[in-house]
Amino acid sequence: MKNSLTTPLNVGFIGLGNMGTPMAGHLVEAGYSLYVMDAADAAVRRFAEKHACEQPRSHAELTAACPVVITMLPNGDIVREVLAGEDGVAEGLEPGSIVIDMSSSSPLGTRELATALETRGITLVDAPVSGGVVKAKQGALSIMAGGDEEAVTRCAPLFDAMGKMFHTGTSGTGHAMKSLNNFLSAGTLALTAEAVLAGERFGLDPARMVDIINFSTGRSNSSEHKYPTFVLNRRFDSGFALGLMAKDLRLALDLARAGGSASELIQDVAELWSRAEAQLGATADNTEIVRYLEAESGVATDD
Repeated sequence: MKNSLTTPLNVGFIGLGNMGTPMAGHLVEAGYSLYVMDAADAAVRRFAEKHACEQPRSHAELTAACPVVITMLPNGDIVREVLAGEDGVAEGLEPGSIVIDMSSSSPLGTRELATALETRGITLVDAPVSGGVVKAKQGALSIMAGGDEEAVTRCAPLFDAMGKMFHTGTSGTGHAMKSLNNFLSAGTLALTAEAVLAGERFGLDPARMVDIINFSTGRSNSSEHKYPTFVLNRRFDSGFALGLMAKDLRLALDLARAGGSASELIQDVAELWSRAEAQLGATADNTEIVRYLEAESGVATDD
């Protein structure tokens, strides 16, 4: 097996959003030399104010220095454009280089992209994450890595700086796992919200309900974490956009349909989030699905 990707090493990191910024910061702290890029120049400047890094002016400048490039972008279409589009990253990478896509992208599209990059001698590892901004800041993300086992193992030191890595299997399985995990996450939030709203209409106290649920069999991450941290206090600031969750749910639905598996529940949850996205906007926090369900059920709120 080739050497693992330990420090010192130049690493390109493209995408300094809510998640990408703390993830990249942990890589700098771990001793990697980061070459950072983002469509928003201000994001690069903010990162550079806090972390030692290089600020390449083009993909060519980044790839000339970096044998490994990480993407953390809003969706797979943008990832494909950045990597394989005109003047994309792939044009400048040497054979033997590794690209790690940590975005939430289409599992089917990832397999196609991996094949396209392979013709250039470039290995693609899909490694989306779960845990939100809180876990990203803590360096405690769940990292679901799909791709060649040797390549994934080589990337382990990079992943260790950001969280805990799970090798999911062949190319695309990391993105498949992420979309299905987010289906469960979204589904339990919707179920918890509907249960709490039904109880509230009957006269139950929402906070008391959540306490009881969390000591009972109906508990989930949504009741144990999202409701107390972001919903009951009306903060709705988990840091993960409703539009991104809606996108992930559509990916999960596409995956289920492509595999011929049952998809009725996935379809229902995906359609719910898409309706909420249309009404609240893609940039609303994903926990604001509760606000949407409140409005739909006619429950009065303090907003």
